[in-house]
Amino acid sequence: MYSQIAANKRRTILMIAVFMLFIVGLSLLFGTLYGSSLTYIILTVGIVYAVFGYFAGSRTALAVNGATEITKKDNPRLWRIIENLSIADGLPMPRVYIINDPAPNAFATGRDPNHSAVCATSGLLEIMDDNELQGVFAHELGHVKNYDIRVSMVVFALVAVIAVMADVILRFTWFGVGNSRRNNEGQNGQLIFLVGIIAAIVAPIIAMLIQLAVSRRREYLADATGALTTRYPQGLESALSKIEARGSVLKKQNTATAHFFFASPLKNHSLLNLFSTHPPIDERIKRLKEMETTV
Repeated sequence: MYSQIAANKRRTILMIAVFMLFIVGLSLLFGTLYGSSLTYIILTVGIVYAVFGYFAGSRTALAVNGATEITKKDNPRLWRIIENLSIADGLPMPRVYIINDPAPNAFATGRDPNHSAVCATSGLLEIMDDNELQGVFAHELGHVKNYDIRVSMVVFALVAVIAVMADVILRFTWFGVGNSRRNNEGQNGQLIFLVGIIAAIVAPIIAMLIQLAVSRRREYLADATGALTTRYPQGLESALSKIEARGSVLKKQNTATAHFFFASPLKNHSLLNLFSTHPPIDERIKRLKEMETTV
């Protein structure tokens, strides 16, 4: 189990490094086409956007999903489970929220353990026994413990920067910006500009695929961390099996916060499954079963 956790962390770091190199390459190409000053402006906007999302993202995620904060007296069972898991993980007690929705699901948010929150749907509380609920929130607190929200915000900012660069390249091409430079440089300039157009089309797709790969890797990491906390991966396996049978699609769906959830809250479509922020549930269960002999 420890080796799986270490491997997941290494792969996440590798993916983010590849992401950064990809942005550097795109920035160099962008600077060649339109000058370095515009590149710096876009990178600055991306950083400002990331900082804003970093501090306001948690409140936004809770608000758009209609989450209501509770106290211990509102739901002693849920509060007790989260409190015990927080103690086991050595984490501060997070704020606790509930979403009134029959679909079984949950999510965690917060830029660090001192500013964290966990949320359950009413449907999750209805169908899960204590062991299963413990497994779900051990997973969610695993996200908090591993600073996954921070990782997600960094990756999201990188995607935003690439999207802005791609959009500017396409718009400048449409309105003819850069034509004089291209004409002055002859065939080499035209070739560079053609490469820029191709990059503008392909870059957002590559960026999204890397983002999805990072998100899925963090889900596996949270599963492993949760199983290590409870020393009972069967509880998480059983919770995943119930969710797979019942479905996890919320009535109020939001694509911007879908990656926060325990299981995908969006409607399933065969094509969209290829671009899901969550790994297949059966694969998650398979990996948890492999951990049973190591805990």
